[in-house]
Amino acid sequence: MTRSRSQSAEDVLGQIESLHGDADGFSAAFDVLRQAMADGDAATVAEFGSDPLTVRANGEVYDVLEAQDLIDNFDSLIAPDTQQLVANQDLADLMVNSDGVMFGAGELWLSAVCDDDACSSALLANHRH
Repeated sequence: MTRSRSQSAEDVLGQIESLHGDADGFSAAFDVLRQAMADGDAATVAEFGSDPLTVRANGEVYDVLEAQDLIDNFDSLIAPDTQQLVANQDLADLMVNSDGVMFGAGELWLSAVCDDDACSSALLANHRH
């Protein structure tokens, strides 16, 4: 799946709506997540996690069993460069596929998690360092 440099934010939201539904909900979550990463707000970022959350960081794979684990280890699990990447992410530069929405080169993914009839957005971390 490739990103077109000429896509607009509206194009990305259209792709999200087509593949996942609730583009408006994603847009709101995107804004909250960007601000939380800019602020280093671990508690807000942790709200996006679907426990257990698998995180690849520091050449290892970690299973974050609950939100407090992510909060307590935030800077080592989501490195400052990844926090900055997400904070500066432009909606038009996101890549969308059937797995979710990719930030950067796959450092983080945002996807809908449907455990019941009410799907929620969840952060799927795939930090490369």
